[in-house]
Amino acid sequence: MKKPTVILVHGFWGGAAHWAKVILELKKLGYDAIQAVENPLTSLAEDAERTRKMIAQVQGPVVLAGHSYGGAVISEAGNQPNVRALVFVAAFAPDAGESPGGITQQHLPAAAPNLAPDSDGYLWLKAEKFHESFCQDLSADEALVMAATQKAPLASTFADTITAPAWKHKPSWYQISSQDHMITPQNQAWMSGRLQARKVITLDASHASLASHPVEIAALIDEAALATQDRDS
Repeated sequence: MKKPTVILVHGFWGGAAHWAKVILELKKLGYDAIQAVENPLTSLAEDAERTRKMIAQVQGPVVLAGHSYGGAVISEAGNQPNVRALVFVAAFAPDAGESPGGITQQHLPAAAPNLAPDSDGYLWLKAEKFHESFCQDLSADEALVMAATQKAPLASTFADTITAPAWKHKPSWYQISSQDHMITPQNQAWMSGRLQARKVITLDASHASLASHPVEIAALIDEAALATQDRDS
């Protein structure tokens, strides 16, 4: 049976390449159709539209996986009929009218003081604080590359709200990072419970679980995909 297309959506301070290790693991699991969105991180509406356009190019079922803010993007963009499942990786899953920033305020993460706006309105994670904030379970070299290549969002994007969250209608899976310094584990546990995820796994991981635990993340995506295949068969 042909596997669905997997579309991977990155979050703030990262890009499509953050999914590199997961892509390789999915390939080992037999996935030939894997795409990673490169979001502009300029507004939730623009990011969701970029993702919708990629979904629209796929003939057949799609599994969406979102990391961090990418969870808000797949919540907003995942209502297309060919989207079969949503996988949240240490991610935001806002309800209608909620924003990533509003959820963050409920339990401020340890790395909140390490964010710095620039004169153009973009919000950066301080390079010297990137390793301890975002990916403390990766090597110093990996952290250096992530810090140097980080993609800063417009700060206003934090306040953008969801309209009609796809997780209310699509089966969802969720991965919690227990050592996350960017989105608190408390917020992740609350969101994963609210969306009534089919399965929740907790990893002893930083926010960058997609890079530090790619085998487990790929397995979770595969589980979601297999569930959709069972439904479609």
